[in-house]
Amino acid sequence: MTLRRDDDNEHIAEIVLDRPEALNALSTAMARRMAAACAEVATDASVRAVVLSAAGERAFCVGADLKERNAMSDAEILAQRPVFRAAFGGVLDLPQPVIAAVHGFALGGGCEFALSCDMIIADGTAVLGLPEVSVGLVPGGGGTQLALRRLGPGRAADLVLTGRRVKADEALELGLIDRVVPEGTAREAALTLAGMITGNSPTAVRAAKRAMRLGAGKDLPSAMDLEENAWRTVAFSADRSEGIAAFNEKRKPNWPS
Repeated sequence: MTLRRDDDNEHIAEIVLDRPEALNALSTAMARRMAAACAEVATDASVRAVVLSAAGERAFCVGADLKERNAMSDAEILAQRPVFRAAFGGVLDLPQPVIAAVHGFALGGGCEFALSCDMIIADGTAVLGLPEVSVGLVPGGGGTQLALRRLGPGRAADLVLTGRRVKADEALELGLIDRVVPEGTAREAALTLAGMITGNSPTAVRAAKRAMRLGAGKDLPSAMDLEENAWRTVAFSADRSEGIAAFNEKRKPNWPS
């Protein structure tokens, strides 16, 4: 796992899955590094957007390292569980917007990492799926619940219960991904989108993300209360004052937060 800052925009952090020799399969050590990287990014106020990308040409991430797991006892697998949950939870709980840049295989945990992000950009080589039931498992990195929330019950069941793989065009049609870009350009497109986000009020962006995340699945009155709380978070902030001043002075805002 590599954590780096974008050369052209200091407000973008990039978390890179970096086991290309193993198709970025998630090992215990890699999961620990992911959780640590997310914890570092989450507390860094200078980071306004995050891109989750992957090294190598063939895969974003093929899920859990089954070679490692095959050598583990039941007790070791059980002990590994909170490590994996911390890795997926670290991405899911980041306060900044997170964009997945997917190429090649994004299967099992790889698909779940993407689903844990706010937006998913994939290139034409992308193949996504949640094949856990085909090896006697259940998606355990958020796959059942995140697919349900993103796709709805029928489409989520289609993917989870069949374990089938879908290519980029079908994934876009299903709503599993948000944009398809030409082969080899997913990372560049994700960084461009992240750059657009960093130009906005950091306080407002974080509050809006939190409202959308917490509002999913709630009844409308409760969700509207969450939006009200988000509005109050920013309505009397220094960012609000600067944003309105910049608009009236016809200049770019210099966000104080």
